[in-house]
Amino acid sequence: MNAYEVLKERGFIEQLTHEEEIKALFEKGGVTFYIGIDPTADSLHVGHFLTVMAMAHMQRCGNRPICLMGGGTGMIGDPSGKADMRKMMTVETIDSNVAAIKNQLSHFIDFRNDSALIVNNADWLRNLNYIEFLRDVGVHFSVNRMLTADCFKVRMEKDAGLSFLEFNYMIMQAYDFLELHQRHNCIMQLGGNDQWSNIIAGVELIRRKLGKPAYGMTFQLLTNSEGVKMGKTVGGAVWLDPEKTTPYEFYQYWRNVGDKDVEKCLALLTFLPMEEVRRLGALQDSEINKAKEVLAFELTKIVHGETEAAKAQEAAHALFGKGSAAGSAPTTELPAADFADGMDILTLLTTIGVVPSRSEGRRAVQQGGVKLGEQAISDVGFKVTAKLFTDGKLLVQKGKKTFHNVVLK
Repeated sequence: MNAYEVLKERGFIEQLTHEEEIKALFEKGGVTFYIGIDPTADSLHVGHFLTVMAMAHMQRCGNRPICLMGGGTGMIGDPSGKADMRKMMTVETIDSNVAAIKNQLSHFIDFRNDSALIVNNADWLRNLNYIEFLRDVGVHFSVNRMLTADCFKVRMEKDAGLSFLEFNYMIMQAYDFLELHQRHNCIMQLGGNDQWSNIIAGVELIRRKLGKPAYGMTFQLLTNSEGVKMGKTVGGAVWLDPEKTTPYEFYQYWRNVGDKDVEKCLALLTFLPMEEVRRLGALQDSEINKAKEVLAFELTKIVHGETEAAKAQEAAHALFGKGSAAGSAPTTELPAADFADGMDILTLLTTIGVVPSRSEGRRAVQQGGVKLGEQAISDVGFKVTAKLFTDGKLLVQKGKKTFHNVVLK
């Protein structure tokens, strides 16, 4: 199968600029393409990982990825889908984030023998001559048309509007595509579907200015069956950096996805053959938990390695009914309705008898001695919701020796 067929079968593709031409390109293979990465943090997160997997599939089919680090565009910030202006970052922070992400990408993309590139748009954006840039590139953009782009609509409808700084982002991204085309013969840009307007701008700039073909493709964003973006937990984003999200926490996130999301996540985020993906996705009732374990293990293996994936799986089994810690701990059944709006941590601790009073519970939490599963709780106002339970179970730990199972009824 060629790259188009692989991405189509696995459910990546959302939009294409020139579908038939793109199909023909992938039949030949050897396409140089790029995906931009915004260095807003010093680690990639789950939202990025879908496009990283797309890059990996493309490379496995004989195409050449360019990972474009936004060391230049990061100084402005992409307004796409943002209700408010992004916080401005210092050059030092941006450069530090770029270096950290470059290191992460090498775990997923093969950069040996020039088979993939990492490029930083700071190389051409930070020292632009503004007048020359306006005459050379700005002349190809219609303000009227730019204002109709989806990436600006949310901001234009707010009282704060859109700053001129952010308005330049689309032109900068289009210029990136032009530079990569001229420097590395890059002919295609890929990205999430929130990047559609920006991608079209680059495609049209190359076609108008150089009279050469250029193409764009977008992927669906990683959302659950209800259309909500995945990759967020009570503690924040699910990161690929083990210092930010431990392998166990990473594993547990995927072990707890909704039943309806398992097949899609297996298709988009693992390398399992689609026959196996469909078989696992078809499991029903309690059997679907086997598919969730496969998803969690396979994804943790890709991101953190097989050893860490095995450790995470063993820890999960120990904590949730297959080991002495959970198996020998006392159990309290509580109505699921009690957690609908969140039960505060002190109420939970006193209700199940882990602490004799709220004041002692407060001290235990403040001293870092309380865990829910593997998540340490330090906020005495923390709300415990049903989302923290796995298969209706939650292991509460106080100190090193006190364990208590909470089961929803």
